[in-house]
Amino acid sequence: MLLDVRAGIELGEIVALYGTSGAGKTSTLRMLAGLMPPDSGHIQIGSETWFDSDKKINFAPQQRSISYMFQDYALFPNMTVRANLEFAQEKNIDNKRIDELIEAMQLGDLQHQFPTKLSGGQQQRVALARTLVRRADLLLLDEPLSALDQATRQHLQDYLSEIHRLYKPTIILVSHDIGEVFRLAHRVLMMKNGQVVRVGSPLKVFAEGNEKLKGRVIEVDEESGFVAVLIGNQVFRKQIVGQFLIGQEVTLNDFNVEIK
Repeated sequence: MLLDVRAGIELGEIVALYGTSGAGKTSTLRMLAGLMPPDSGHIQIGSETWFDSDKKINFAPQQRSISYMFQDYALFPNMTVRANLEFAQEKNIDNKRIDELIEAMQLGDLQHQFPTKLSGGQQQRVALARTLVRRADLLLLDEPLSALDQATRQHLQDYLSEIHRLYKPTIILVSHDIGEVFRLAHRVLMMKNGQVVRVGSPLKVFAEGNEKLKGRVIEVDEESGFVAVLIGNQVFRKQIVGQFLIGQEVTLNDFNVEIK
């Protein structure tokens, strides 16, 4: 497969990479991280060039202000949960940030355990915490919440949103969960066969790609003209024109709104 990605992402934006397995999402993250050099092209973050094939510029991973959560977690098996986090933290920083993450990720009872003693979902929480220890400019998250139960998943989606509100990192997120994409991402880059085939807001991308994407109306506020619709595992609210009933099944094309 030829991977040919041409995209611009605003600093401080949350962007989801969405597509079937093998579309090139993880390879794109690895190139941004410096773990897989492109054959040609360039990668520029703000005013800094990380890769330029013509100018023979290729920053090593440690030269890039990134924090990367791998799909397979990549935890150090000979280190405890807490030691994994401490290893990722910048030098001369106190442990307050680690304590906050251990609490947020509900790892207090596990912090002195080794990764091999943890379940897949517990390991995933550790890997996400380790990624967030560094206040990097660019967070690369490869399916960060896929192994978690729904309650924990929603809790950590809220936490990611709060981290973004406070520190404004640029986040590139790989996710197969449409509800999660709606909840977290400002924009979606839909990938197919190594290329970006559609770009826009979650509503625009999924409406264009699947006119029969279904949701269910769970709340109607007639006074303000808003309805709440459950799509996938996520609720989103939209101002509408027309009559909708609670429990009504709808598709995105049922909304008489401009899709941006």
